[in-house]
Amino acid sequence: MKVISGKFKGRLIDGYDIIGTRPTISRVKESTFAMIQNYITNANVLDLFAGSGNLGIEALSNGAKKTWFNDNNKKCINIIKNNLERLNIFKDNVVTNLDYKEALKLYYDNNIKFDLVFLDPPYKKHIIGDILSYIIDKDLLNDNGLIICEVNNKEIITDNKLCLFKERNYGDKSIIIYQKTCN
Repeated sequence: MKVISGKFKGRLIDGYDIIGTRPTISRVKESTFAMIQNYITNANVLDLFAGSGNLGIEALSNGAKKTWFNDNNKKCINIIKNNLERLNIFKDNVVTNLDYKEALKLYYDNNIKFDLVFLDPPYKKHIIGDILSYIIDKDLLNDNGLIICEVNNKEIITDNKLCLFKERNYGDKSIIIYQKTCN
């Protein structure tokens, strides 16, 4: 897996073969980042189901200020740390090994707010709607912030008080981007 754009373009990232993860394929990642490019510079980013850290690292490569990486899989955490160390950006970012509910509570308890949130949970859990509600109810998203969701096309996301920003379908998956405030 490679970083596709920005200052780390072409650099390799480990973790494409972690059991239980689905790395975002290059063309989907490239399209997603093209849709959000004007929102990345100096952004505080949350990669909640980080896997290898692929999306958070791509955001950092394109000018994000800081990324909070979270995954409940210890192997993923070790790979994220190795990837960040290899790029010499470990000390500037946060890596946590928590269940997503614990992570969200931690951010709320510490008054951490985000400009970009990447949500790519296991499809079978059908939890994105609940996560979106929590993020909005606890005010974890800055004004004009974006939440980028990768979902199975069969997943239905209920009303969540967010504005649909963009949506793209890629075979059996979709990228749905919500914005806190409608422009």
